[in-house]
Amino acid sequence: MFTIINYGVGNLGSISNMLAYLDIEHRVSAAPKDVLEAERLLLPGVGSFDFGMTKLNESGLTDVLQQRVCVDKVPVMGICLGMQIMCQFSEEGQVPGLGWFDAKVKKFDLERMDKDRPIPHTGWNDVRFIHAHPVSSGLPLDARFYFVHGYHVECDHPKDEWMQADYGYPFTAALASENKLAVQFHPEKSHKFGLTLLKNFAGWSYAPS
Repeated sequence: MFTIINYGVGNLGSISNMLAYLDIEHRVSAAPKDVLEAERLLLPGVGSFDFGMTKLNESGLTDVLQQRVCVDKVPVMGICLGMQIMCQFSEEGQVPGLGWFDAKVKKFDLERMDKDRPIPHTGWNDVRFIHAHPVSSGLPLDARFYFVHGYHVECDHPKDEWMQADYGYPFTAALASENKLAVQFHPEKSHKFGLTLLKNFAGWSYAPS
């Protein structure tokens, strides 16, 4: 069963609608039992880092997620804020992240920008595939996704950087390590590109090397 984690942060309906369109059996749940039984997990989210981590900790799901993801190696994908809270920490707040990636979350640096750009970064943007991955199979080199974020991930290990995008300067658009995937963009708002990504994730099984 495909389980979308409901910890009170984000629009889960659009993700559920896209999975239904793909005829992928799934459930939206805040129950630890459903996380324990899940064959794969989606961790969505919108809003601030501290708010998201606080809501997740209050939900009682943090420990069971650590078990399923870090011990049982169940495939998981973080989306937007879900990606960010999978990192170590954020400049946006004080609450520690889940620490699943050796990465930090930083505010867009206006001084590094090639020109004045509005923050948050909102709209369609091209991505570059830094490393091949089965879940990006079938996506064209000119794949584009929909972003909404004022903070971005800075990855400390190049091997974990799956995709990059540019907004004034290059930033990490997606991470991949073992059973863990994370994307800064919203696949559920990204039409055919998002459909391909979610369909691939639904069919992907992680096999330790």
